[in-house]
Amino acid sequence: MIEVKKKEGESPSSLYFRFSKKVRRSGVVLEVRKRRFYGRVVNRRKVRVSAGHRAAKAKEIVRLKKLGLSA
Repeated sequence: MIEVKKKEGESPSSLYFRFSKKVRRSGVVLEVRKRRFYGRVVNRRKVRVSAGHRAAKAKEIVRLKKLGLSA
């Protein structure tokens, strides 16, 4: 936990600046940004099978559009 105590006669903006500087140096923000889009670990086979299904579906949609059967 990051803690900053106000010095005697210190302005709020100066206190905020010191706090934000400590936060930047601690690396908390970088760590949070790294974890922001964390995804589950899925094995390669599942990923490839899923990609194959998506490709087949897209191909089928294109085929149906050419035939005029899909909107």
